[in-house]
Amino acid sequence: MEQRQPIRWGIAHIYSSYNNTIIHITDITGTETISLSSGGQVVKSDRMESSPTAAMTAAKKAAEIAMESGISGIHVKIKAPGGHNGPNSPGPGAQAAIRALSRMGLRIGIIEDVTPVPHDTCRKKGGKRGRRV
Repeated sequence: MEQRQPIRWGIAHIYSSYNNTIIHITDITGTETISLSSGGQVVKSDRMESSPTAAMTAAKKAAEIAMESGISGIHVKIKAPGGHNGPNSPGPGAQAAIRALSRMGLRIGIIEDVTPVPHDTCRKKGGKRGRRV
């Protein structure tokens, strides 16, 4: 009877805005970086940085490095810009990045949204009458 090796867990921090997607894989404590890749590293033109295609390629690149260092399972933390004037919804690359990670053969554990939410905010830019279009 062959002994199955236990899953070594890591955390994939996926920051997904409308301008870029960053995939950062750390150990389970979140203190030590194992691999880091972004949409901007894998495409030539600026407008393609946030695309699902770029996110998939970046995720594959990050996953390969992580699997080499012995990680077999991953918890996912998705982060949108959020804060007091960024959008609270993640960009187009987030979904694609998770799909690419699972296709690479990594077990996916918990998927969590860690977008920063203000508990009452700084004043939005645009002045008293708002942004006039």
